Amino acid sequence: MRAALTETVNAYRVMPTRVEELAQLEAKLPAIRRANVEHHIGLMKVAKAQGAQVICFGELFPAPYFALTHAPMWTALAEDWREGMTVTELRAAARAHAMIVIAPIYELDRSGMRFNTAVVIDETGAVLGKFRKAHIPHGANEQGQFLEGFYYDRSNGENGPHVRNVSKTPFFPVWETSVGRIGVAICYDRHFEGVMSTLAKEGAELVFSPAVTFGAKSERMWELEFEVDAARHCLVIGGSNRKGSEPPWNQPYFGRSYFVGPNGRFANVSTHAELVIADLDLGQLSRPDPSGWNLKRDLRPNTYTR
Repeated sequence: MRAALTETVNAYRVMPTRVEELAQLEAKLPAIRRANVEHHIGLMKVAKAQGAQVICFGELFPAPYFALTHAPMWTALAEDWREGMTVTELRAAARAHAMIVIAPIYELDRSGMRFNTAVVIDETGAVLGKFRKAHIPHGANEQGQFLEGFYYDRSNGENGPHVRNVSKTPFFPVWETSVGRIGVAICYDRHFEGVMSTLAKEGAELVFSPAVTFGAKSERMWELEFEVDAARHCLVIGGSNRKGSEPPWNQPYFGRSYFVGPNGRFANVSTHAELVIADLDLGQLSRPDPSGWNLKRDLRPNTYTR
């Protein structure tokens, strides 16, 4: 099975040069969203031409990563996960190109709450459901701030309604699709040890982790966490990070998106600089581990509880 990740930045080019000038964009938010949706549909077409059956866009892909500063105007970009412009456009694109799409959007719930949400759309254009980011970072590192708690809440577990969800855990749905059982963990979620183990326990085979991440420790752990979790929990994981920088903040994102399974990374066969594409062998998840390990069998229940 061939899968793709995007590795790009904000596609709206008429950005101010100074953070103090961001307010001039308030009337242009629909144009910003449209530019990014169109750009990603273009990447989707390229991925399809290269044989991809499923694609995961980056975290909060319809906009620049605005959580570097406080600016309330960005909350106007939040939209409905079923009927908003972004999902409506992507449903049509998924159907036209017969591709499964994982679309991380800024969600406005009908209650008025906002979430960092990934919508899963199958190749017929049907919405299978959504995953709301469960853990929200709010702090700073040596490069910049990530003030996400200002813009959206952590998941309340109300991720339904779903189609073909095999998980019994409301916070972490897993969807049965034509390419395998798919779960999602957004960015900061990847640091919490129970996330990947829960997705694996609930039947996930392929986990997508769209992210916007930067900083020295984050960059070091990016190379390690998915490798360990894929081996420890017998998963294939695709981690997507932005690559480049976005005016006016000009915060650099290191990219380095990749797919990895229990036995190592999958080669990137993409011919496009903003895509990572790999041929994924989900069959290895059910074959004997070449190390001789059988971690699921040999786990001692209740050993680690106090």
